[in-house]
Amino acid sequence: MAIEIKAPTFPESVADGTVATWHKKPGDAVKRDELIVDIETDKVVIEVLAEADGVLAQIIKNEGDTVLSNEVLGMLGEGGAVAPAPAAQAAAAPAQAAAPAVAAGDDQILSPAARKIAEENGIDPNSIAGTGKGGRVTKEDVVAAVEAKKNAPAVAAKPAAAPAPVLATGDRVEKRVPMTRVRATVARRLVEAQSSMAMLTTFNEVDMTEVMALRSKYKDLFEKTHNGVRLGFMSFFVKASVEALKRFPAVNASIDGNDIVYHGYQDIGVAVSSDRGLVVPVLRNAELMNLAEVENGIATFGKKARDGKLSIDEMTGGTFTITNGGTFGSMMSTPIVNPPQAAILGMHNIIQRPMAVNGQVVIRPMMYLALSYDHRLIDGKEAVSFLVTIKNLLEDPARLLLDI
Repeated sequence: MAIEIKAPTFPESVADGTVATWHKKPGDAVKRDELIVDIETDKVVIEVLAEADGVLAQIIKNEGDTVLSNEVLGMLGEGGAVAPAPAAQAAAAPAQAAAPAVAAGDDQILSPAARKIAEENGIDPNSIAGTGKGGRVTKEDVVAAVEAKKNAPAVAAKPAAAPAPVLATGDRVEKRVPMTRVRATVARRLVEAQSSMAMLTTFNEVDMTEVMALRSKYKDLFEKTHNGVRLGFMSFFVKASVEALKRFPAVNASIDGNDIVYHGYQDIGVAVSSDRGLVVPVLRNAELMNLAEVENGIATFGKKARDGKLSIDEMTGGTFTITNGGTFGSMMSTPIVNPPQAAILGMHNIIQRPMAVNGQVVIRPMMYLALSYDHRLIDGKEAVSFLVTIKNLLEDPARLLLDI
């Protein structure tokens, strides 16, 4: 009895998905809970696992095809026998022989996952013989090529290295790469935000001396007390933002038609850069978290983003967003609001600068802060006061404990 391999049920915010990578070929044995296929949506990559042991009998939706919720992707035959595999290998042999027929300079047929791995490792797709359907280069083909490349220098080290080919003057090389669904969605939403909001940005600067001293004094004890959780700067900004949002609820609100929705909770989105584009996982009820819980949540999100394991639920919602361009060296920027939120806080690089303190010029670690906000909902006075509140809380962290 055949078992249908179905796409997952997408939430209302996700209309459809794209088949990114098949990890099995027809005839391959499959074990229960083994990864069969990846579905890429506008927000995350969803892994589809086998419901039972068996053999992949048929692929209905090929890589690159668009799929809807619960749509059938393929068929899984019962039993764990590998009997169909030899036939599949025999059928694959002509395909492998035919694969090099792709003319030099033509684009090889490449799955999104395979293309990403090839680019990261400097592999020319045209040099790989595809074993997938129609000569398609699969993820496994590229991985094998990467391994071969790693072993190649040891063999080629004996003869004298040939000089690297130099492109003739005037050669202009171009490469066309499909945009991932995540990056395309981010691009569309950012353009929509700028065209539908009365967006404005206000700036301030914060002296990080006290926060840095507090972190330096207690970071080892903090890590020991909280089972390896490291104390960073982001948790201070999250807690300061939570307190400021309580004092200025309009910054934590959103517009729904002609209504203003005030949220009685603070769900803080933390912008994270990943290989697939910018993602914003959400710390839910950040007002109930301590510094260790905030740091642990951010570290978990960062790891999941790098591994492509973030779930749609973890990236849905949020009442306010914090983005840290300082990790990449940014000194100042104007972040774009993430709709339907009304504001976003931008952190930047900490730079030692001369400052006038009590009539004396001293060197202090300074950071520029930027608050972009929807002027339809937030007045300039509220925005400036909100940013000043964050500045005051960070320059005197004891205020966070004393609630003053």
